Amino acid sequence: MAVDPEKLNAFMGKFLQDLGAAFHGASVLVGEQLGLYKDLAEAGPSTSAEMARRTGLVERYLREWLAAQAASGYVEYDPHGHRYSMTPEQKFALTNEDSPAYIPGAFYSVGSVYKDERKIAEAIRSGKGFGWHEHHNDLFVGTRKFFRPGYLANLVSGWLPSLDGVVPKLQAGAKVADVGCGLGASTIIMAKAFPKSKFIGFDYHLESIEWARNDAVTQGVTQNADFEVAMAKDFPGAGYDLVTLFDCLHDMGDPVGAAKHARESLKPDGTLMVVEPFAHEHLEENLNPVGRVFYNASLLVCVPCSLSQELGRGLGAQASDSDLEAVFRDGGFARVRKAVETPFNRVFEARP
Repeated sequence: MAVDPEKLNAFMGKFLQDLGAAFHGASVLVGEQLGLYKDLAEAGPSTSAEMARRTGLVERYLREWLAAQAASGYVEYDPHGHRYSMTPEQKFALTNEDSPAYIPGAFYSVGSVYKDERKIAEAIRSGKGFGWHEHHNDLFVGTRKFFRPGYLANLVSGWLPSLDGVVPKLQAGAKVADVGCGLGASTIIMAKAFPKSKFIGFDYHLESIEWARNDAVTQGVTQNADFEVAMAKDFPGAGYDLVTLFDCLHDMGDPVGAAKHARESLKPDGTLMVVEPFAHEHLEENLNPVGRVFYNASLLVCVPCSLSQELGRGLGAQASDSDLEAVFRDGGFARVRKAVETPFNRVFEARP
């Protein structure tokens, strides 16, 4: 076997970047959980000793954490004053949980699949799948922390207005089912924005529903938001003006069955809104940084989740537009269109 030394060195350089990133993710979580990013952002340029005095943490650990962050480009280092600081962009992405660019939450999900990787490997070996509810709790927390900033930035301002006639209904008072709601971030955002409408979040995972109920109390939306345990194929109620599925249809074993039930639960003039991860039509078009994230998430979370369920369709997080549109049409929707897209999401509108 002939090996090109230059190509090998280039590949090993890629590996080195990935290895550093894999370690760095845990360091980001340490910084998020201990409030280190927020401390540095508020205090301004600091030495590790100054940060230790402010936080009450051990300077030796902070010295290493700060150096690791600087090596990763997550904070800045001044070698003359031996001080660390953060740029406005780093602050925006690392300290504000309502920022559309808030990134630490994603590493909770990454951490969860490392904790579950042996179980996932066994699922791949057996073909039996690995259910959402079987994952470490960090996956649920990470999913909320990762998706919520994008929902805050786009859901009310862009995605809902892209749907034909939906916003006026919500403003006047509509009935909405948010299916596969997880910890309830999407449901609560909509309930806050449209207080005259009634929102019911459904998810089969009891622990997620309990979290969502508690969050509804702290967010002050219990008057128009409820949460119930139910599957996508049999959630209760009828006469919905809007049914939503946020980043979950591809996780379902029977997405067509879920679409059919949504169709049956809607009013004749109702709307199904489905948000899915961004993807191009063909695999080769998705071989890029975004596709890299979503294909790996799909391998480790989405496909095992689907294969653990009835039918086990296994759409995957990079299902094409045509695959998704076929699901909607097989589910009984006559009018289907992609309403809008962002670098990370696609929003589909399906009408009876």
